Amino acid sequence: MPTRALLLALLTFSTQAADLVVSADFPSGSANVLSLDQATRTLKIDPAPHKDRGWQCWWYFKLAGITPGETITLDVGGENAFATPDSAHISTDAGKNWRHTAPGKKAGKRIVYSIKIDADTALLAWGPPFTNEDAQTLVDRIAKQIDGKDGCRAESFNLASSRENRPVPALRLTPSRQPENLKPRGVLITARQHAWESGGSWVGVGLAEFLASDDPAAAALRKSAHIVFVPVMDVDNVAIGAGGKNQLPHDHNRDWSEAPVFPPVVACQKIVKTLDAAGQFDLFVDLHNPAPNDKQPFYYIGAKDLHQPAAKANLQTLVDLSKKHITGPLAFKGQLKDSGPGYDKLWKSISGNWISSTCSPHVVAVCLETSYNTPDSTIENYKTVGKQLGATIQAYLSTRQK
Repeated sequence: MPTRALLLALLTFSTQAADLVVSADFPSGSANVLSLDQATRTLKIDPAPHKDRGWQCWWYFKLAGITPGETITLDVGGENAFATPDSAHISTDAGKNWRHTAPGKKAGKRIVYSIKIDADTALLAWGPPFTNEDAQTLVDRIAKQIDGKDGCRAESFNLASSRENRPVPALRLTPSRQPENLKPRGVLITARQHAWESGGSWVGVGLAEFLASDDPAAAALRKSAHIVFVPVMDVDNVAIGAGGKNQLPHDHNRDWSEAPVFPPVVACQKIVKTLDAAGQFDLFVDLHNPAPNDKQPFYYIGAKDLHQPAAKANLQTLVDLSKKHITGPLAFKGQLKDSGPGYDKLWKSISGNWISSTCSPHVVAVCLETSYNTPDSTIENYKTVGKQLGATIQAYLSTRQK
């Protein structure tokens, strides 16, 4: 039987436990607190609502007042299954490192995570956050590392000002002067056309770090390819922690038309048209996260009827090389999906379809969907996919048909 002194100590501990406090008033923060039971240490949230700003699926908040070593119960729901990943992400060092929580237990449209936290404050999120500030830091760092390497000119620049007047950080690599008969090969890579899909940005981080590395394939790209990389397209929704997917009047990946409403899309189209007119555009890769049950990366390849014979041959080359290079832990095994007329009523204005219908017959456009809802879906493994994608692009550009 517990001694009287032990009982008094336990009682004193319980009465002195600090109140849990939830906050999300920081970049990309999102939490709508439905209830917070201080006695049972149970927090129930939904992603914060943002009218007309897309799916309500992204959540990210700080929890303070934790007694280190205690277990917190987190109950999360949302308007669809995208809000309830099998495991949440947690950081106990102010966002420097992120890891998965233990898997939660599904309960209808909600999921309940039991999380033991060995700190007095923690950040909890749908996935590893990547903010607009992170994007700026990334492109500045990579440009500084690359500029002058192998004669490559590298710069960070503002792709556009968003509808809400936020900068859209981007990275441009321009190769050293080429022989007269050898034009640079053009590549555009974008991420986060859907704001909540943070894994896409992390794949982009891996790709950018590969471009700055001493890998021979990276050196070959620096010497021969004109590359533009945009780590976050939908900066407005990323800033406020909104989902972005299916926002009104439509999301960024349904805006690639002759009359786009989003300035980053206008700017990307201009880059594509300029490079293509000069005979220097070859490849577009759009980085996304897919549905929760998609456990392996795959490509959306656009509407097949839009592909010219050269593009069909080049696409097969890209797929074969992707299987060779993107080997895991998040491995690409050749799965392809069509985003043609049966996929979406706005299919013609999806980025890859616009490029296939606008650019030269040899140009390939793909959307790489990297799985988010697996134990392997971590920052390091996302970055590995990006590095492996970089090696794929170099191999592809050296073998593709014109």
